[in-house]
Amino acid sequence: MSGTGVELIDLVARWVHVIAGIMWIGNSLLFNWLDRNLLPAGSRPQTPEPVGTIWLLHSGGFYYVEKTLLGGAPLPAPLHWFKWQAYTTWWSGMVLLLAVYYAGGRALLADSSVAALSEGQAVGVGVAAIFGGWLLYESMQRLVAPRAPGLGAAVWMAGLLAIAVALTQLLNGRAAFLHVGAMLGTIMAANVVLTIVPSQRALVRSVTAGGGGSAALSARAKRVSIHNNYFTFPVIVLMVIGHFPSVYGHRLSWLLLLLLIAGGAMVRHLLNIRFGYPAWRPALGATMAATVVALYAILSTGSASAPATEASAAGPVSFAEVRHVIDRRCGSCHSARQSDATFGSAPGGVMFDTPEQIVRYAARIRERAVTTRTMPPSNRTGITDEERGLLGSWVSQGARR
Repeated sequence: MSGTGVELIDLVARWVHVIAGIMWIGNSLLFNWLDRNLLPAGSRPQTPEPVGTIWLLHSGGFYYVEKTLLGGAPLPAPLHWFKWQAYTTWWSGMVLLLAVYYAGGRALLADSSVAALSEGQAVGVGVAAIFGGWLLYESMQRLVAPRAPGLGAAVWMAGLLAIAVALTQLLNGRAAFLHVGAMLGTIMAANVVLTIVPSQRALVRSVTAGGGGSAALSARAKRVSIHNNYFTFPVIVLMVIGHFPSVYGHRLSWLLLLLLIAGGAMVRHLLNIRFGYPAWRPALGATMAATVVALYAILSTGSASAPATEASAAGPVSFAEVRHVIDRRCGSCHSARQSDATFGSAPGGVMFDTPEQIVRYAARIRERAVTTRTMPPSNRTGITDEERGLLGSWVSQGARR
């Protein structure tokens, strides 16, 4: 397929993915909020006993919501299901992985500076991490958690840590973060397909047969729904991390990855328990502050093993020297006349065709090529440490033409 066709698939799949994800996560947050705010209701004649009720004010009107297991009452119609948002988010995400990483080659999985893997081997690592992580979670939930929930949770968290660390040691940093997010997203979608929807179908069959909804079935579906709720914040940050090379390109990227997951899950937890925990506001503020401070402290320790520094070049660096390096190492992609369109037209809209453009992006050049060393991607064009040092020295000297 042509580069234009792959780029169009990328655009459409990303558009669908973001919209479906917003709807899915919005539903998760709303229904979780409802469950934690329902007020117990007394018995009312000729209606099933509600689990709880709530009044809402939105869009110019008052809404009355009641949760019930229908204790013998007929199945209402129409009955609205919430499942397609989850399905659509997952399949559009998989299309994106195929278009961007596995088949389209619009981003690199393998990185020779991280591990000596071929692109095919890197694809295998990514796919194995996504589905291996899901298999570990599913086995813990179905085989271990019913008897020893603490052990199941501990094994799963240890597995998550191991997978996250392994990916950052085997794949390009950006791809590693994204694949951890894809693994968590796959677990969330599988929870809907394999547990939530089957439990709901069993509830419907029970009510249709004249019985009431089973509290056990309801609890089973709610348990994994809560797991999904805790995954939402970590998944969101891992989906947007590609815009932050100082994070995924850091020598301690695995620690930053785990910190983002832990911080996001803890914030979600405090928001969940806030209705019964009076001190949730200071706890939330402290958690957010601690996460940010920890991120800053780690990022301040410096990026990856970067022997190239501003001090690498002795004496003033001429613009002609800089232009020569950029033309050789960056111009194949960042140009209106690019010779390598693998990553689309001038990635990020950055072009180095004129001296003015090069000077304008001087700070960005140092951040990506010298500090984080995330450009060129996987050192695709073979830039040397001396060349990185030369670019850094030029920027430190004022980025003069």
